[in-house]
Amino acid sequence: MLERAVKTPCIGVCSTGIGDSVCRGCKRFSHEVIDWNSYTIAQKQAVDSRLSGFLSQCVSNKLRVVDAALLKWQLGVQQVRYVAHHDEYCWVFSLLKAGAGQISDTREFGFEVDLRYREMPLLALREQIDQEFYILSEAHYERYMLTPDLFRENSR
Repeated sequence: MLERAVKTPCIGVCSTGIGDSVCRGCKRFSHEVIDWNSYTIAQKQAVDSRLSGFLSQCVSNKLRVVDAALLKWQLGVQQVRYVAHHDEYCWVFSLLKAGAGQISDTREFGFEVDLRYREMPLLALREQIDQEFYILSEAHYERYMLTPDLFRENSR
């Protein structure tokens, strides 16, 4: 398998410097932020995969991509940066980060909002998705990073 380089997920809003175990900006764990530049490509890919999976899960709980080709085309037209190897739900989030307040008809961008959230403004929905992404990352950190001895004992 060809190893592809992974750019840092940093968005310049790091909260690990003020004591957070999980960055509120990029959702990496504090040790991943600190050690990122020393990681191998495989280690970076593992972090990238976890983060994109969590984000995709959070987005797909509230939105549905109905036309991935249209979404990709709009990302290009709108000049929105996105990670091509991530799935279309991560792409939607990139679009929402860039201009949720400017989208009036989501179908023109290849996605629709789940019925339960249609009355919510896209800006508020984007913030809710981001908060759930953070909560999921934090829960993962607490489950797998704070209790490693518990797992070693149970695997014996």
